Amino acid sequence: MADRNYGVCGVYCGQCPSGNGRVRHAAGELKRLIDTTRYEWLNDVEKRFSFDEFRKGLEWFAQAQCPGCLRGGGAPCANRGCAKERELRSCLECNEYSGCKNTAYQREWYPFVLDNYNRVKSVELESTLRRRSSAPGQASAS
Repeated sequence: MADRNYGVCGVYCGQCPSGNGRVRHAAGELKRLIDTTRYEWLNDVEKRFSFDEFRKGLEWFAQAQCPGCLRGGGAPCANRGCAKERELRSCLECNEYSGCKNTAYQREWYPFVLDNYNRVKSVELESTLRRRSSAPGQASAS
């Protein structure tokens, strides 16, 4: 695909919290707040909660940046395998997109993907990707 800022599923990385850096930023901000407030005492008071493990998790999220599934990142999903099996570059090229169980999550949490799907059906994939990438404010954070 011409634009690697799209997921196989049809979600533009700039609109995904992992792809646009929102998760990284929020985790970093929370890490700074808890470090400033010094919650280490929780290890002695709350036995069901490991502050140290929580902080390690925040540290990981604060440094993580999804490179996008077309660059080897993204969560493991059925979309990639299905698209490959059907010899498609993107789920957006599939006639079953709007009812597929593999894209149910994307349709629920990123309803704009249906617009992407309809645009691909009326134009074509490469043109849709180029157009989306050049739209103002749509560049993904790195």
